[in-house]
Amino acid sequence: MIYCVVPKPIADELYPKLVEHYKDDANVTVIIDRREFDRRARFGHPRAFGADEGSQRRIVRDRRRARVAGDLLPLARVS
Repeated sequence: MIYCVVPKPIADELYPKLVEHYKDDANVTVIIDRREFDRRARFGHPRAFGADEGSQRRIVRDRRRARVAGDLLPLARVS
């Protein structure tokens, strides 16, 4: 299933055109974005995506364990 999300400010103009365009494609559903605020924003204040990027910067960390420094010991021989 593919969702074509139309932003609310341009939904009046764009939504009917996209519904008509995708009417024969059963895998595409056109929906209108009805979110009122950014759920990641503190205290639910309305905020446009990308506004004030300094306070909303996401941190991506590598969660893999760091490798041990140095060479591996030689394997013991089985006789």
